[in-house]
This record gives sequence, C-alpha cells and structure tokens, in this order.
Amino acid sequence: MAPYPQILSTGSYVPERVVTNAEVDALLGESTDAWLIENVGIRERRWMSAEQSTSDLVVAAAKTALERASLTPADLDLIIVSTDTPDYLSPGTSVVVQHKLAAHAAGCYDVNSACAGWVTALDQGARYLLTEPAMKYVLVAGGYGMSRFLDFSDKKTANLFADGAGAVVLGRGEQPGFLASNFLAVGEFHDALGIYSGGAFRPCTPENLSRFGPPKVEFVKKFPKTFNTEYWPRLMQGALAKAGLTFDEVDHYYFTQLNLRTIESMMELLKQPIEKTHWVMHKWGYTGSPCVAMALDDALQQGKGPRPGEVVLFCASGGGITMASSVWRWTAQPGG
Repeated sequence: MAPYPQILSTGSYVPERVVTNAEVDALLGESTDAWLIENVGIRERRWMSAEQSTSDLVVAAAKTALERASLTPADLDLIIVSTDTPDYLSPGTSVVVQHKLAAHAAGCYDVNSACAGWVTALDQGARYLLTEPAMKYVLVAGGYGMSRFLDFSDKKTANLFADGAGAVVLGRGEQPGFLASNFLAVGEFHDALGIYSGGAFRPCTPENLSRFGPPKVEFVKKFPKTFNTEYWPRLMQGALAKAGLTFDEVDHYYFTQLNLRTIESMMELLKQPIEKTHWVMHKWGYTGSPCVAMALDDALQQGKGPRPGEVVLFCASGGGITMASSVWRWTAQPGG
C-alpha cells in the first residue's frame, strides 16, 4: 500500500448571490466601501440563499473535489467538516454532509477551531491516513455561512463576512505529500470575537434573547495590531523546521483571507515575492475556515497553483485565538 498522505484534488463553492460593498453600505446606513477596499481589499462577497445552509455549501464543494479525483461519495472512508457556523448546535454538520452526499460508508466528525479549522482538519486527515492502514480516502472540507449571523448595526463586522466552502480529497501515494504541521493558541482572546449566544454560556432563553438579541458575530475587544506579525512567522517556522525547510523553499503560501494588506505585509516581512501567494477576498469576502482551501482551489483553476514537486504552506488563524500551519509537497497533476 502506498504510504504517503497526499492532496489528490480540490473543490470550492460560492453561492450565486453577489453582494457589493454598496449593498452592504445600504444595510449599514453609512459608507464603508472606500475604507474596505483601501484597508482590507474586499469589493464584494457572496451570501447564500434562504434555502441553503452550511452543509449545502460543503456538499457542493465536496462534489467538485470528488469528481476531480475520479471518485464517488461511496469511496470515502472519513469526512471531516470544519465550521463554526454549523447547521445545528448539535448534531454535527458532517453527518448532514454525509447524508446529502450519500457517502454511507464514511465516518464523520466536525472540527471547530474557528477560522483555523480547515488547516487543523487537514492535519487530522493526513494523520488518519498515516495511522489507519484500512483507510483510503478522506474528505476534508470547510464551510462558512456567517451571513446568517451578521449584525447590521455593527460596521466592524457586517461588511467583512461572507459564505462559501472549500474541500480537498486526501489519499495515499508513493511520494511524500504531507510534511509537517504546527499549532499555536492564545486563549486569553477567547472572548474577543465570536458568536457568544446560543451555547451553554448564553443560551437562547427569552430573557437572553430580549437582552442580547439572537446569536450574532460580535467584535467584543481589540486584538493587538502586531498579532499577525508576531505569531504567524513563528507559527510557520515551527512547521517548516519540522519539515527541514526554509521560507525561501516554499513555492506557494496560502493565508487566512481576511485582509489583503496583512498578506502583503507578511510576504514583505518574510522577504518573499508576492507572486508566491494568492487571494480571493476581493471577490468572495471573508469566508472564514474554508477560505484557505478556496484560495488554493481558485489559484489552481487559474493556472497559478502549485505544480508537482512544489512546496505549499498553509497558514490560518481564527477566533480564540487559534492558529494552524501545515506544509505539503504538491503531488496532484494539473486539473486535479
């Protein structure tokens, strides 16, 4: 049996509805368009329809990834879904995805590491393939439906978030794909940004609904402005050191897609050419956990993605604060 976990294929999905900055400004009642373009890079985003849920977005991305791998849902042994906007508080969204895909042989579970979730789930999928000889194919998908949790009285959040999904199919091959991962967390910011109603901390009782309103994304306190420049290099260096690689040896960087200016600054800090990275927030907004997978898939579909033998580094951070980085050598052929 081929021993090495590899990324076999990618897929992504965005809803049909395009929402411009002007449309969001109309909902906010003030103009944020110029600031958003200048400081963040977002020009428009996608929101799902009333008939869709997070699981539907994931299923669409998963179907594309499976088709490109020349596999069917019946081939999957495991489904890992990363999301912090689940269909339900319980059960997990992964079981909904399994049902809608008709992937009846697959086990499944959810990962919630906020926006670092997909990179975290990717590491877990690779390690299952390393340790479970009977396992052949793992779907690692992320879904984001944050449009359902926006507060249009809050201009700090409502103009950023969007909906979408990204997925990869993992399998085994004769050449190393997965090389190393690294994780960091700064738990003191667990109460800084998130959806704080609807769980055990603040259940949706009549009293809480009257006082706090329905569950919504909240920016409660600021993060240090230097957070990314302080932690991301350390996060990535930890993964690269395990792989025996340097920053210069990385061919493609895929970062959390919240802020283009942050990505530009990070590439400058690392002394890497901007051509080594790719971004999608200008057209898809901020899609949280799956945004890294979506950027990878978009780069590949534009012919700008990794080629066999090239080194790929994923770097993501999210509420908590949770952080994850993963290093791979690309093995999939173009079009995969």
